[in-house]
Amino acid sequence: MTGAGVDYELLVVGGGINGAGIARDAAGRGLRVLLCEQDDLAAHTSSASTKLIHGGLRYLEQFEFRLVRKALAEREVLLGVAPHIIRPLRFVLPHEPHLRPAWTIRAGLFLYDHLARRRRLPGSGTVDLRRHEAGGALRAGYRDGFVYSDGWVDDARLVVLNALDAHERGARVLTRTRCTRIAREQGAWTATLHGADGARESVRARAVVNATGPWVGQFLDQATPLRASQAVRLVKGSHIVVPRLFDHPYAYIFQNADRRIIFAIPYEREFTLIGTTDVDYHGDPARVAISSDEVQYLIENASRHFRRPVATADVVWSYAGVRPLHEDESSDPSSVTRDYSFEFDVDGPALLSVFGGKITTYRRLAEDALARLLPALGIECDPWTADTPLPGGELPGADYAAFRAALGLRRAGFAPGLLDRWGRAYGARLERWLGNARTTAELGTEVLPGLYAAEIRYLQRHEWAATAADILWRRTKLGLHLPPDASATLAAWLALPAAA
Repeated sequence: MTGAGVDYELLVVGGGINGAGIARDAAGRGLRVLLCEQDDLAAHTSSASTKLIHGGLRYLEQFEFRLVRKALAEREVLLGVAPHIIRPLRFVLPHEPHLRPAWTIRAGLFLYDHLARRRRLPGSGTVDLRRHEAGGALRAGYRDGFVYSDGWVDDARLVVLNALDAHERGARVLTRTRCTRIAREQGAWTATLHGADGARESVRARAVVNATGPWVGQFLDQATPLRASQAVRLVKGSHIVVPRLFDHPYAYIFQNADRRIIFAIPYEREFTLIGTTDVDYHGDPARVAISSDEVQYLIENASRHFRRPVATADVVWSYAGVRPLHEDESSDPSSVTRDYSFEFDVDGPALLSVFGGKITTYRRLAEDALARLLPALGIECDPWTADTPLPGGELPGADYAAFRAALGLRRAGFAPGLLDRWGRAYGARLERWLGNARTTAELGTEVLPGLYAAEIRYLQRHEWAATAADILWRRTKLGLHLPPDASATLAAWLALPAAA
């Protein structure tokens, strides 16, 4: 396929979920692909989500039926192709009549159940919170509630697994590599890449995808001969993590007096994740952080619903991300559409820029991007990702429970907690680094509690992990469970020659 003097059919700039998804789709269709990311994979927006694979129940109030239908259909697909890192989650919505009448919620949940085909998840229903197990954690006074289904995802691992599959299908993946310039020369794009180690490389590609997320407009303005015709609105979403507020497996969706909603989600066994906010953001996306006002907003609104109030001192971790949404001049950041669109310039070699989007619809976005790019490249090939598991997701019947039970029998020498974490993170790929080991003594140094040399080396060699933060906060969430000096301890170990 590659023309004379051209290194790649496709250069994808940006290693978040959209860039990794496009690279995977393209590589699986036989294109020669280069994916470059200025930092670590999922270092920014794609690891700062609410970690839900969902249709977006609240978008129905904004009449975003097309987006909700598309997201619900994708929810079904993703539960099938990544059953290890994506799992069903039941949500409880306590009813507050002064905010929304019951008939409105019932109508919305009926649409949510039927806008797209649903095979893997139970439908919605009503519950008596005076008797239901989810009612015990709530303040007194709640009587009626609603339940419905969505999915939870390890968002950073979703990105890594897409990049890993792209790599295994022939793509070249460069992390900590900045694309500083692209220019149209002799019927192709010439791109200048700068590595963190100072190395500089020039590559040629027939087409470029600008999947730089919050930097999409900046990349067009500073690195290309073009300018964006669509304005990007940066909206910050922030979350807090507190010690576990309830012992049951349900999540909550709460209505707030400002007509927004927040989620309270079981997280990492010992914690509850609370979020998100929607605040316009005008700073550097690389330096985004939660504000004290956002912390207080989340604390106050969670405390309004739970029997045990949340205090500032309870916050053990927080994070914030910037969503690159379309500028539609809405006065309310939460009402700006989460759907995606493209700018596609074919005045010479093609340049496709991605605007907007949400993690749930990343695979569909990638298919739509390839549907634009392939005709421009003169290539014909069919979509394939809807029925192909992500690495580790090759579980019979997409049945994680059966896989985990069999894993416990095969690996009885390991603690159940370790097997739980490993099984969810690696799925069927766990055997690749666990090998024939039967006890932790065979996994090398225990660098930190529950983190052994064998796993670290696998992450370095196969998942582009280079720093302590890559390992503790993106490849795993062990940072939440370890003492404050864990990062320094791991960084020192990574610096040793034996860890290279």
